[in-house]
Amino acid sequence: MLFIANATLYPMAADMPEVVEQGCLAAEGGRIIRVGTGFTYADICAQMQRTRAQQAEDVWIDAGGSWVMPGIIEAHCHMGITEEKKGMEGDDCNETVNPVTPYLRAIDAINSMDAAFDDAVRAGITSAMIGPGSANVVGGQFAFVKTRGRRIDDLIVLAPAAMKVAFGENPKVNYSGQGKSPSTRMAVAAMLREELTKAAAYRTKKEQGGSDFETDFHYEAWLPVLEGRIPLKAHVHRVDDIFTAIRIAGEFGLSMTLDHCSEGHLIAAEIRDSGFPAIVGPDLASRNKIEVQNMAFKTAGILHAHGVKTAITTDHPVSVIASLPLCAGLAVKAGLPMMEGLRAITVNAAQICRVDRRVGSLEVGKDADIAIFDGNPMEIFTNTLMTIIDGEIIYHNTEFPLFTK
Repeated sequence: MLFIANATLYPMAADMPEVVEQGCLAAEGGRIIRVGTGFTYADICAQMQRTRAQQAEDVWIDAGGSWVMPGIIEAHCHMGITEEKKGMEGDDCNETVNPVTPYLRAIDAINSMDAAFDDAVRAGITSAMIGPGSANVVGGQFAFVKTRGRRIDDLIVLAPAAMKVAFGENPKVNYSGQGKSPSTRMAVAAMLREELTKAAAYRTKKEQGGSDFETDFHYEAWLPVLEGRIPLKAHVHRVDDIFTAIRIAGEFGLSMTLDHCSEGHLIAAEIRDSGFPAIVGPDLASRNKIEVQNMAFKTAGILHAHGVKTAITTDHPVSVIASLPLCAGLAVKAGLPMMEGLRAITVNAAQICRVDRRVGSLEVGKDADIAIFDGNPMEIFTNTLMTIIDGEIIYHNTEFPLFTK
């Protein structure tokens, strides 16, 4: 069992206070079994009838008033697919020979030995949504994974978790350079419509069955999207691209997340009315393309003020993964309320990625993914003291002797 005492808890749970002073948390078997106040380690041991031998294996942490939060979540990145320090040999982010590749799976390219995974853990980041890049109109399937372990199969929380589609500069620049479609925004939209139309026809044919039905690997990948089990994950920066994504999702009755959403602050009311959430960023990057000229840290705050559920992303490696809490802090500096900054990298991210049944808040029954900090993680001088994944201490800053066993 894992027991944390004397914590300043930020549970991110709807039925708990925003901050719980002198809080405690108990976890067993990788899941949270109790969180709040008014109980002790002895109480939990008595309740569970733990023997002395079992207690000898427990980990008891005195947080000493430190911040204890849900593990931080990166809602959109390419960690382990675009590997650090390996150049072309480690870049598996974009299959730039075919603009429509729904059958590609992130889990087949994520290298959990990428140095970025260790950086993530040291920043208190315990899980991430990882997938293909935006060179293709349809890039393939994202996966939501934990950030510690060697075998990707053991890290999966949800796969497939979303279907990547991209609008705007990236697909048109990539394929116009090859002398083929799409070379315009019209073609990007038309190719996605054509693909969705064929996928819907395939679904109908499969439902009808018949002796002549043959499974098609290409269109099977679309079934979770068409059935509403996973969303489109739309790469959109500019206002017109955001509206095109909303239009197409509406035509086909699909759910969607608006990723990057760099000009979202210009059309915040319309995004709210669409009902789609936004994953904002990477604002800690240069405005190196025409479509990101209006990128700004104020976007998340304006979207939140208009009622849009918002998460924040680094888009690693565009901005490094460890800067995620700092990106949230810069959004707070630009107008996002402080607690919303924390939610944008915890419970909001979990809800948008559809994994909030397991992660994103400190609640009974959820995974014991926990980050402990010596202050607000959105502030530059704050240190990560401990990162816990599935109830196991993965990182411990040894300069801060917090726990006894």
